[in-house]
Amino acid sequence: MTMQDLDNYLEKRIESDKDFIRFTFYEIRIKQGLSEEEARNFLSLAKNKLKNIGYNVYVTDEKYEYKDAKMTVQSNELMIATKE
Repeated sequence: MTMQDLDNYLEKRIESDKDFIRFTFYEIRIKQGLSEEEARNFLSLAKNKLKNIGYNVYVTDEKYEYKDAKMTVQSNELMIATKE
């Protein structure tokens, strides 16, 4: 999968839910077939892009608040992004 493919994938995820985006281990590593390094690169790209367009971004074990609920990014979740 090229970086352009990953960028397109990210765009589709943003279009499907503009307020809350979750990337799980299964979705990125298994479904998309990315190696550990490719997954790190994708998540880095996604994190930068999402921050630049106004999202708060959280990674595994970080705490966040969404719709007045306090939550923690779970061990099977690689990244959560919420719209400000």
